[in-house]
Amino acid sequence: MPDASATTSIRPAPLEGIPKGAAQPAPLQVLVTAAEAYPAFERLVLDARDEVVMGFRIFDPRTRLRSAEGRAVGETWADLLADALRRGVRITLYLSDFDPLVATDLHAGTWRSIRILCGARELAGPGAAPLTLRPMLHPARIGLLQRLLFAPAMLLRMKRLEDRLAGFAGGESARPPEGEKARSKVERSHLPGVHALKRHRGLVPAFPASHHQKLAVVDGRHLYIGGLDLDERRYDTPLHNTAAQQSWHDVQVLLDDPAKAQAAIAHLHGFGGAVAGHTDAPAAPGLIRTLSADRGAGNLWHGTPRPILSEIADAHHTQIAASPRMIYLETQFFRDRSIARQLATRARAVPDLRLILVLPGAPNSVAFRNHPGLDGRFGDHLQAHCLRRIRRAFKDRMLVASPVQPRSPDQRDKDTDRATLHGAPLIYLHAKVSVFDDRAAIVSSANLNGRSMRWDSETGVLFETPHEVARLRDHVMGHWTGARPSDMDHGQLFNAWSNHIRHNANTPSADRSGFLVPYDAKAASETALPLPGIPEEMV
Repeated sequence: MPDASATTSIRPAPLEGIPKGAAQPAPLQVLVTAAEAYPAFERLVLDARDEVVMGFRIFDPRTRLRSAEGRAVGETWADLLADALRRGVRITLYLSDFDPLVATDLHAGTWRSIRILCGARELAGPGAAPLTLRPMLHPARIGLLQRLLFAPAMLLRMKRLEDRLAGFAGGESARPPEGEKARSKVERSHLPGVHALKRHRGLVPAFPASHHQKLAVVDGRHLYIGGLDLDERRYDTPLHNTAAQQSWHDVQVLLDDPAKAQAAIAHLHGFGGAVAGHTDAPAAPGLIRTLSADRGAGNLWHGTPRPILSEIADAHHTQIAASPRMIYLETQFFRDRSIARQLATRARAVPDLRLILVLPGAPNSVAFRNHPGLDGRFGDHLQAHCLRRIRRAFKDRMLVASPVQPRSPDQRDKDTDRATLHGAPLIYLHAKVSVFDDRAAIVSSANLNGRSMRWDSETGVLFETPHEVARLRDHVMGHWTGARPSDMDHGQLFNAWSNHIRHNANTPSADRSGFLVPYDAKAASETALPLPGIPEEMV
């Protein structure tokens, strides 16, 4: 780390002075956290005249409306969409579905949303515009030999799901005391769905990929895109003053750009046929995407989908290779070995290149559990490997930081080992933003991991207009410190962030400025667990 006496210091603005996305002029609004994004999205739908086309991983119609204009028509997104339908606005929603055995709760959530939206359409009345709902399970399946390998684990999941179905069928009052069987084998065999599960004897066609995109197009002109889904769990404010396990930092952008909006519509209407292998991927100029498809009935071994498009990965590789001064990456996961190799190669080739990487203090499945899941521990293993690789190449030209709240933990916060960092509750970071010098920036739904780069359906935008890159960088980076990056050159910016992060690490939590502290690589390494034979794209 550079010597503090030779560096520029950040003079943080008050938190209430951080620029807000709503105050920015068209054609680009940068929306940081749901407190900025949800009201902007609500107003977009309220202003719609003809059509809304959306694609989300999670879209919960019970989500409360936050804007004054939205609350004038109802309390929830179900009310907002019913109002749009009554006004004659056609609505199409492509909503992700999930493997019902491996991701049972997510699968149930998708169909809950579908039922609620069907009710909203009925409430809109007989003269309302059409509502088209398309729940979409990614069709890629793991191969037969891998299904055999995972059969014991799948049978265990079936047993647990059978127990849940038994409880639902009998109601809470029908559940026996702990330690006793819930139902006889005869009764259980007649439960809906259990017979179908048992028939497979563990060889169910597991679906490892998902549609992870989060975008909406209104009236063929306005594009809302980024990393933020729609539900109450994802709501947070720029102050991040909430329980650690309820915090959620995300970035979405809103564009007034008919060309990109039309490309997004073409993508949404065509990506389903492409991932099913029926059609070619639709052209979508102005967007960057990840798409994959099933390998087909003859797939015996492959546990991975067949890549169709890797435009988001390609854009990162291209921009890294062209960056001479500064790369800024803000991502939920940094687990992709190919991007780590590219960064290390570029760092060795360009001695003046600096890297700032902002990561959550721990994965969601590790931070807030006393017994972390294997997925989170395997993810920590991959991330620790990638960080070691780039650290060797960048040396002291690299900063890795994590966001925390400017307070001490209290009774609201989960009492787990990784839920705090440097004596403060985590801010869970879910954003996906990359900035390359002053030249280019990417906002997308894709994390920097193998799953987002090669498996899941992802969408994003590559910005190459200088004023758009500057606006995005100032708002995203300025959120963490209160200082505008455009007020400093790249060397000053890196040194100022170095001092800022070091200062916070050595200051009591309540006295810190901004939100950033050093990432704890040692804690991640202690949790890390290699899983030989498991595809890296699984996490």
